[in-house]
Amino acid sequence: MELMKRYQQAVEELLEKVRNTQTENIVKAGNLIANSVANGGKIILSGICHSIENDLIYRGGGPIFYKHYEENVHRNTLKKGDVLVVSSVSGRTKPVVDLAWEMVEKGVNVIAFTSMEYAVQVDAVHESGKKLYEFATLTLDNCAPAAEAMLEVEGIEARFAAASGIASDYIMWNVTSVAVEKLLEMGITPGILKSANFPGGNDYNKTVIEPNFEKYGY
Repeated sequence: MELMKRYQQAVEELLEKVRNTQTENIVKAGNLIANSVANGGKIILSGICHSIENDLIYRGGGPIFYKHYEENVHRNTLKKGDVLVVSSVSGRTKPVVDLAWEMVEKGVNVIAFTSMEYAVQVDAVHESGKKLYEFATLTLDNCAPAAEAMLEVEGIEARFAAASGIASDYIMWNVTSVAVEKLLEMGITPGILKSANFPGGNDYNKTVIEPNFEKYGY
């Protein structure tokens, strides 16, 4: 179980690095989201590090104001003051960079997840010559190492254990904590979903949380 212990230690160090380096931007991101919600804006989550956005959208303990990005809907309807969360660990994934660039030009607030250690070592592919962190409204560094994996394992050529997913999930829940607290300070009670599989949870979501979201946007 030596590899498991090394993995656990690596994760503890990764999350500590996130806390030590990203707290200021986490607070900024949470406040940005809260202010958008308070002003009737949409909060849309695109793919975050291999779909960890699914850990936050419509699930027990999560806010109802997070919605999945749908290209045929949101590419044309997102507007100034809305928030779009995007992710590219390398900072150069072309579809992500193209979308983020377009949204920033429209006045949409783009929160970008990336690995700064990774991004500074690769070339841009966007025609602007810029990578995601160079133009996003706010960048959150998931602190993943370049090329993603954390551990050298004897006998295996590739490094082991991806860092960006667990770090990004941790960051996103921290951002959400800030947003929820900020909304409460503003006198707004955001809709927090109950687990649909726990007795009464689904009825509560359908009769309280969803109607309030449709009426108020939170």
